[in-house]
Amino acid sequence: MNQQDSNNKADHIAWHPAFIEALQMELDEYKDILEFHPEYQLTSEPLRIDCIVIKKAKDTIIRKNIAVIFREWNLVEYKSPDDYVSVADFYKVYGYACLYASFEKVPITNLTISFVESRYPEKLLEHLQEERKYTVEETSSGVYNIRGDILPIQVIDNRKLSIEENLWLKGLDNRLDPSGFRYISTEAYRREKSVRLGAYLNAVAGANPAALKEAIEMDTTLTIEKVFEEVGWIAKWEARGEAKGEARGEERKALSIAQNMIKLGFPAETVISATQLDPEKVKPLYQ
Repeated sequence: MNQQDSNNKADHIAWHPAFIEALQMELDEYKDILEFHPEYQLTSEPLRIDCIVIKKAKDTIIRKNIAVIFREWNLVEYKSPDDYVSVADFYKVYGYACLYASFEKVPITNLTISFVESRYPEKLLEHLQEERKYTVEETSSGVYNIRGDILPIQVIDNRKLSIEENLWLKGLDNRLDPSGFRYISTEAYRREKSVRLGAYLNAVAGANPAALKEAIEMDTTLTIEKVFEEVGWIAKWEARGEAKGEARGEERKALSIAQNMIKLGFPAETVISATQLDPEKVKPLYQ
């Protein structure tokens, strides 16, 4: 795969829906008091914030490291692994906060702003400290609290987060190793969240094909079919109780698995062995 193909593939990873699911999982214990509004449209013009999290129980204290600063209305901006929060992005989202406070007629002091990216925000923090005279404190690994403004602001480097405390946000990456991918997949399956995390698992698997492939090859207890079922890559079908219908359904499932294995670079012999498909049906898929 050349660099252009790699870049095009990265452009098609649906990171933002995956981020919303990861954020909801991180704050799952507070699900009864939080409302999530993805891609909240601020005006009739195309001005959108990635997510607004509304705290319904105003007096509830959230102790989760990524949400300690949360107040009643919380604007969250996410950047995919190959992107970053620029100084311009900071002022754009800050402007969105002011617009939201104005349009919704809520106190600006009841808002917070969070930025999530996959790198240390060196240039942004340098600008905020030198030009705005803000102070920055790393309150926990990867969470940078910015003080000096009327509303709380934080920048989160998800690659520095602890896997023990922030599995879902930390896993939202395109640099996972096989053990990391396997851990995420196992936890989603163990917690029976695979359906809820469909976009998340699909993005993580699509962005880390080598890790997925190696995880399957390393773990003899991990079936290829199970992995693809977990990440939602097997087409859903309902058996009708008729042998013919069931056979067609099984073949569609096997073809779905084969197509995704081929995308990951598995050789024809491995695909045929894993899916038990007729070799004559597998070979044309490589074209």
